[in-house]
Amino acid sequence: MDRFESLTLFTRIVETGSFTRAANMLEIPRATATLAIQQLEARLGARLLERTTRQVRPTPEGRIFHERCIQLLSELEEAETLVKPGAASPSGILRIEMHGTHAQRIVLPRIREFRHLYPALDVVLTSGDRRVDLVGEGIDCALRAGVPEDSSLVGRKLAEMSQVICASPDYLAYAGHPRHPDELTHHQVVRFFSGNQPVDSTLEVMVKGRSQAFEAGGWMTVNDAASYVMAALQGCGLIQLPRFSVADRLEHGELVEVLPDWEQPVLPLWAVYPQRRQLSPRVRVFIDWVVEVYRDHFGTT
Repeated sequence: MDRFESLTLFTRIVETGSFTRAANMLEIPRATATLAIQQLEARLGARLLERTTRQVRPTPEGRIFHERCIQLLSELEEAETLVKPGAASPSGILRIEMHGTHAQRIVLPRIREFRHLYPALDVVLTSGDRRVDLVGEGIDCALRAGVPEDSSLVGRKLAEMSQVICASPDYLAYAGHPRHPDELTHHQVVRFFSGNQPVDSTLEVMVKGRSQAFEAGGWMTVNDAASYVMAALQGCGLIQLPRFSVADRLEHGELVEVLPDWEQPVLPLWAVYPQRRQLSPRVRVFIDWVVEVYRDHFGTT
């Protein structure tokens, strides 16, 4: 096993948490995988993995080495692409990151289509509400809402998502239905934060053609989308989010839209990826595919 093969093996072990699963993915004996990692650690003079009877996880040195391996292997693939531009089907590992709601409601229900088109690609999908460092964590592509702010990333717009302000029937029975945006400041909201971002307790409404933010009070603060919706269902206050993510709750009356006659700013969704001279084929085919998926769901942007 050459150096690049051993690095690929190491990244698979970290991602799967298992020597056996990584060996099976690469179609090599487990004993070969074990020996290769032992030789890698000996060559580096550092322990990369902590092994227990239940789990394999990287050491602090292993986590740092894993990040560098991801970048190196990605750059190697891109270098090969420069001299093999006619490769019909991209191969390797595609690492993507997106909000859990998008994964569960839009992308994963159609992921078998992508697999059928590109059977040589293995997909590693991470989801959550934490904004990851694409370059530092070796992510090939991420789906992000809002206007891209990181100049090191390239973006392609996927959709413009309509938003809705809503609350539970119990909350509205107690606090009343706001009839004008100015009344939002007298209501409670479910406050939200993500990572190192400040807590957000605002609701945005279009007033005279411009987006205006209304600050409201709130006693419940959460940092993930599922808890955000659940807090609203439990009567903790108003929430604002893309309509598609709570369409079923609205339809069944579990949540009730407020200010339905007032327009709200749309929330753009982008596919972003690290800025490089040569776009990796695996990222290109994923973006082309996911553009069509979102076009089918939201229409053209």
